[in-house]
Amino acid sequence: MIRQLFPWHANLKKRQVKAPKVYLRDTGLLHHLLGIRSEKELLMHPKCGASWEGYVVEETLHILRPDEAYYWATHNGAEIDLVMIKDGRMFGAECKRLDAPKLTPSMKIALQDLQLERILVIYPGSRRYKIADDIEAVPYEEVIQGDAKSLLYK
Repeated sequence: MIRQLFPWHANLKKRQVKAPKVYLRDTGLLHHLLGIRSEKELLMHPKCGASWEGYVVEETLHILRPDEAYYWATHNGAEIDLVMIKDGRMFGAECKRLDAPKLTPSMKIALQDLQLERILVIYPGSRRYKIADDIEAVPYEEVIQGDAKSLLYK
């Protein structure tokens, strides 16, 4: 019922967050516990983004089946929702509940500092597009219908 996602520790000169993130794996249960009774209430709730993140993290891990999964964050505010290792290669995923996600400083920092091959920015839209070199916005629907190879590898 609960997923603990442990932090990735890179050998950097930055102070990194070392506490695990905790998600309720069942977002329906989360919504019930928060007293959310409708989609309208959910969309107006301050935990809407956190609910989306937990849901996408859970589904992404189920579909991509990485060998290892973590999150990464620094005390200066840089973070990436998922750091996944699959077949010895490292990838990142960001969960954004936005119509058109854009490049953030955190994405640039994570890509560079963690030497990720690429970052998928999973969002509820319908169009796949490149945000920057090695960073791509991918509709959630494409993630749940796709296969890991087409999503992770170029």
